[in-house]
Amino acid sequence: MSNQDHTESLRDAERRLQAAQLASDVDALTELIDDEAWFTGPDGGLYSKQDDLSAHQTGHQVLSRVEEEELRVLATEHIGVTWFLGTLEGAVGGRPMSARMRYTRTWTRSDRMGWKIIAAHAMFLTNEPSSTSDDTNGH
Repeated sequence: MSNQDHTESLRDAERRLQAAQLASDVDALTELIDDEAWFTGPDGGLYSKQDDLSAHQTGHQVLSRVEEEELRVLATEHIGVTWFLGTLEGAVGGRPMSARMRYTRTWTRSDRMGWKIIAAHAMFLTNEPSSTSDDTNGH
């Protein structure tokens, strides 16, 4: 399999992940996330695979929209990285949420298991320029 083939198979895995997040498809998420995976959330907290699955199982996180603006993919035979830029809408903890986000996901691949996320980082994006004020609250 060429690197181009690995890139396309990883792109497909990333899009399956997006669909699984939107549907809260815990079975698909279980398949796509490595048991040892850790995520850095936009709040800076570290979350395990079980934390992510639980958020979907309990309805703590429900997405109604995942709209990809850009997807960059880098893949070799066993390691890949995806950079997702897009808009997510839904509810977290029962509170409405709409955000433009960037996700960086590191994937591992084996012939037996396919692509699985091993690490990820998410951040909120704003269209506002960075503030240069001396506000002590950081706003």
